[in-house]
Amino acid sequence: MQVNPKVSTTEYPPVTEAANWIADRVFPDDLPLINVSQAVPGYTTSEEVLKHIADVVHEPAVSKYGHVLGLPELREAVAKDLAQQHQTIDASNIAITAGCNQAFHVTMTALVNPGDEVMLPLPWYFNHKMSLDMLGINTVPLPCATESQLIPDADVAASLITEKTRAIVLITPNNPTGQEYPASVIENFYALCRDRGIALILDETYRDFRADTETPAHPVFADPAWHDTVIQLYSFSKSYALAGYRIGTIAASQKLLMEITKVLDSVSICAPLVSQRAAIFALQNAQQWRREKCSLMHQRASAFSDAMKSNQHGFQITAMGAYFAYLEHPFELPSRQVARYLSDEGNLLALPGEMFGPNQQKFLRVAFANVSRQTMPEIARRLAAFRPVDHHI
Repeated sequence: MQVNPKVSTTEYPPVTEAANWIADRVFPDDLPLINVSQAVPGYTTSEEVLKHIADVVHEPAVSKYGHVLGLPELREAVAKDLAQQHQTIDASNIAITAGCNQAFHVTMTALVNPGDEVMLPLPWYFNHKMSLDMLGINTVPLPCATESQLIPDADVAASLITEKTRAIVLITPNNPTGQEYPASVIENFYALCRDRGIALILDETYRDFRADTETPAHPVFADPAWHDTVIQLYSFSKSYALAGYRIGTIAASQKLLMEITKVLDSVSICAPLVSQRAAIFALQNAQQWRREKCSLMHQRASAFSDAMKSNQHGFQITAMGAYFAYLEHPFELPSRQVARYLSDEGNLLALPGEMFGPNQQKFLRVAFANVSRQTMPEIARRLAAFRPVDHHI
């Protein structure tokens, strides 16, 4: 049986690959596994949300189909949440998806023709690249300088735009680097995309973990015509620890959402209704909990930064923020090999930079948000203990 070559040539899921490195292993008490490979909250959602879910599952309505673009109450709640900082967003601009990865995939399906181009800053989020590959969309890498902490430059992007370019994707705060892009950078990309007639995709999955959540991350939505250019993506996985419930959102023009409706109806019909009800309740009742978890992430980031300052390990923080640190390793080895040895010998599971695009052999991604503050010095200790010469390379 033949398979679709666009799928067979797509990269194998990196998190699954890394998980296979430790499959069936038993870890000793004196060197337990530290898993910083996948961005997932190291805590459950709030008790109030859990109690609400327990009640909701008994309602007959949640076992039926819902509206393709999401429950009206959730679309309204998402728009209201965004409108606290961005007054030009309405419920009619919102779609609900089964996670943010689905939000990206269906958006690309509705927006971009096979053979056209989408620009991704390097390092990129691997699932974005995987979706583009499977859809037959060409990825244009946008190089980002390490001296600028891997923040993309709109002038560099402008030089790479061709007649086939349909969109530029920005993730802020970024995955995998954790870097929060300044508002001026996003504004520059908005002006570029608006003037060139291409889409600006803003993946703001980690927006609730910015350094300053009291002010808008950017001025883009202040323009009443934002939806002619911008498509914003969001996830409940991190902000409300609802990763397994699979709830994401799209903010876009009503015209584009009409096309996305066709794609969603052919994929999932609707996001799980129990999950949508949980998201509504979370938006209305878990704001203080969300702020507390944002503060917790900042504390973990500070603890990781402090632990790495000894620099006895040779690993350097290239960029950091939100959930992640992007480290440059000191060895003349590809990052996949370094990551594998850290897993095998140090029981420290991190992702190699090679999983995030070309020319990333010198980097590792650490999802420090997964572990407690007390664990950060142990991460630094295990990095310091790693010596590739011990492996006879």
